[in-house]
Amino acid sequence: MNRAFSRKKDKTWMHTPEALSKHYIPYNAKFLGSTEVEQPKGTEVVRDAVRKLKFARHIKKSEGQKTPKVELQISIYGVKILEPKTKEVQHNCQLHRISFCADDKTDKRIFTFICKDSESNKHLCYVFDSEKCAEEITLTIGQAFDLAYRKFLESGGKDVETRKQIAGLQKRIQELETENTELRNKVQDLENQLRITQISTSPAASVTPKSPSTDIFDMVPFSPITPQSSTPTRNGTQPPPVPSRSTEIKRDLFGAEPFDPFNCGAGDFPPDIQSKLDEMQEGFKMGLTLEGTVFCLDPLDSRC
Repeated sequence: MNRAFSRKKDKTWMHTPEALSKHYIPYNAKFLGSTEVEQPKGTEVVRDAVRKLKFARHIKKSEGQKTPKVELQISIYGVKILEPKTKEVQHNCQLHRISFCADDKTDKRIFTFICKDSESNKHLCYVFDSEKCAEEITLTIGQAFDLAYRKFLESGGKDVETRKQIAGLQKRIQELETENTELRNKVQDLENQLRITQISTSPAASVTPKSPSTDIFDMVPFSPITPQSSTPTRNGTQPPPVPSRSTEIKRDLFGAEPFDPFNCGAGDFPPDIQSKLDEMQEGFKMGLTLEGTVFCLDPLDSRC
């Protein structure tokens, strides 16, 4: 069972997927306003919000204020609320933050949705008046939510938990690299101290000017950390200094560069995008309730 959503009753989508994924569907409506609600879902929750905003709108209308007109642009990227003439974006509601959407059965012109505010994290109920398109708009939001979730899975949403594990492994690798560097420095210091002790205690040090100790074949033992500056050349000048270790590329015990999982492929994301993926996963997990039809993650989809 690979469906992205389970539906209690079937809905016929009104638009092609391309229209919502590559473009947007525009609608004109009157905006009654938004108000904070305590719950992300529920018919009673939106009913109280609609009643509250209708009452406030009647008061403003009695004072001579008209209900502002807005343009809604619905796509897989969210529901934008714009000023119709200037196209200024007043609100931008991302779909994974929308948890409830319905049109009023007692007043066919009214439709509403609940969205979690990105800054305050409060649930806000947005209420609109559309003379002819209230039900169509709610269905369009439902279809956009469906497509947005599928796109989320295709773009890597299913690998959110895997990416968390990769981030943990990367942190551990960095810790091991730090420990490895500290151990190399300690080993280098011990070897330097041992070499100085051998030179100072060697009887040959007072007899011959040959500074480096030799093995049984009269060869200077090789040491990658032996300072070359202590051995003069034949003309008495010092050799060029060895580049400091800080300029070298950090490598592990096997000579390989440290593994960076966030640079290993195009499908991996840095931590800031990782947190957004987590947020989107939680939003889609809550699901969208549309006119009594619950859209949610399939329980058999164990990856999300």
